[in-house]
Amino acid sequence: MKYLRQFCIILFVSFLGEVLHALIPFPVPASVYGLILMFLALCTGILKPEQVRETAAFLIEIMPVMFIPAAAGLLDAWPSLRPIWLPVTLITVITTVVVMAVTGQVTQYMIRREKRTNDASRSKTQTWQS
Repeated sequence: MKYLRQFCIILFVSFLGEVLHALIPFPVPASVYGLILMFLALCTGILKPEQVRETAAFLIEIMPVMFIPAAAGLLDAWPSLRPIWLPVTLITVITTVVVMAVTGQVTQYMIRREKRTNDASRSKTQTWQS
């Protein structure tokens, strides 16, 4: 029952994203509106992480399976993609590498920053205790 409730919460937020997409005339996908709403709900405390944690983890685990229908749809679109397959492939590879590099750099920066913060707080604690 807990998983059903969590799934319903996620579906409701997605539904609100669909409603915003219908009401707001910007070319933003409904899923992006839903993600923003979920982010805001979690940041403001309207929604607690515990209220969606297990179902969200499950959905993240099965996410690769969700790309199979999209990939199969590309096979149907092959006649349209044939003339531009090389640029599309190059753009996909280059952007994937750039995203991986930027993600790695940001992660390393955050780890170093957290380590510096922890070291500074430890040194202040040791100085205060002395």
